[in-house]
Amino acid sequence: MSEYVEHDNGGISVGLVEKKFHTFAEPPNALMLESGAGLGPITVAYETMGILNSDKSNVILVTHALSGDSHVAGYYAADDPKPGWWDIMVGPGKGIDTNRYFVICSNVLGGCMGTTGPSSTNPTTGQPYGLDFPVVTIGDMVKVQKVLLDHLGIDKLLAVIGGSIGGMQVIEWVISYPEMVTAAILLATTTRHSALAIAFNEIGRQAIMSDPNFNKGDYYSGPKPDLGLALARMVGHVTYLSDEAMRSKFGRRLQNRDNLAFDFEANFQVESYLRYQGSKFVQRFDANSFLYITKAADYFDVGRQHGQDSEVEAFARVTAKILAISFTSDWLYPTYQSRDLVKVMKKNGLDVSFCEIEAKCGHDAFLLPNERQSALINRFLNRVSEEEHDAL
Repeated sequence: MSEYVEHDNGGISVGLVEKKFHTFAEPPNALMLESGAGLGPITVAYETMGILNSDKSNVILVTHALSGDSHVAGYYAADDPKPGWWDIMVGPGKGIDTNRYFVICSNVLGGCMGTTGPSSTNPTTGQPYGLDFPVVTIGDMVKVQKVLLDHLGIDKLLAVIGGSIGGMQVIEWVISYPEMVTAAILLATTTRHSALAIAFNEIGRQAIMSDPNFNKGDYYSGPKPDLGLALARMVGHVTYLSDEAMRSKFGRRLQNRDNLAFDFEANFQVESYLRYQGSKFVQRFDANSFLYITKAADYFDVGRQHGQDSEVEAFARVTAKILAISFTSDWLYPTYQSRDLVKVMKKNGLDVSFCEIEAKCGHDAFLLPNERQSALINRFLNRVSEEEHDAL
């Protein structure tokens, strides 16, 4: 870790970080997945920041959403123009203060940023897995994170923190490994996808699979389904915003012209913006990973998977202190879903705090600068840390 670095994006960065890798489940010791399939070997990419204290009591695991990765904060090089995806939140003096906490973030199973996924080499064939990669679940992703923590010698987490699909992983953590998790922060998430959320994911998947270059997932040696993936990203990106955000940012303003062009190019600024988001996404993400991660999110159902259709029963063994945050303009994972989650946890007598933050920018609000969110997270972590210290 380098010395802290001041960057133009504001605040102090954690500085230079390094992506590391851990490989396990070498055959014949494959990892058994929820589907019943075995998978191995598995490599997990991860990054750490901050300093681990002597009793390893200051560990925070951050989990990422669909398009995130292990690069949660900091820079890979001194001239790197872009920091990690949550650099606004993770760093010295920030909401997750790396002066106090040791932060770990890994790329999910099925991803394409260093952790084994459909673009990885299938040891049986010597070629990328493609659709031969087994379908994975949120539970499988968390199981891999648990193996990583075992490798790092971490047997207790001060907190697990994540938003959206990352929040699903947090829920899985507190339910599956209650003895390991002291506290959890859930941001803009849910215990199961609504029909609306599943529908948008399916549109994205169909866009990819309908691309002429998809080739049943076996596209790695030829042209990739970039058009389908770009369209999937455009659809998904709309769900991350809000009506108010789009009206404020774009309205009906035209793109680089004074009048309508009477063609099918990007006449409006919002059209140009979505096309840009789609084209940028295909440069860094794998179409098959999009299929697998969205399917894992759609399959996630706490009541069915852990409680025999009862979410209250699913949380019966949970002991973690919980902070749940939702956002007023999030129509993908609306506030009522967070409130339902809080009610379930309170029925189990858990220590739960809940806050709905007024924000105009939709589901993506948890990823954007927000002083109230930062303050809530910082105060909650400090309280939990102090209570744990006093209990020793």
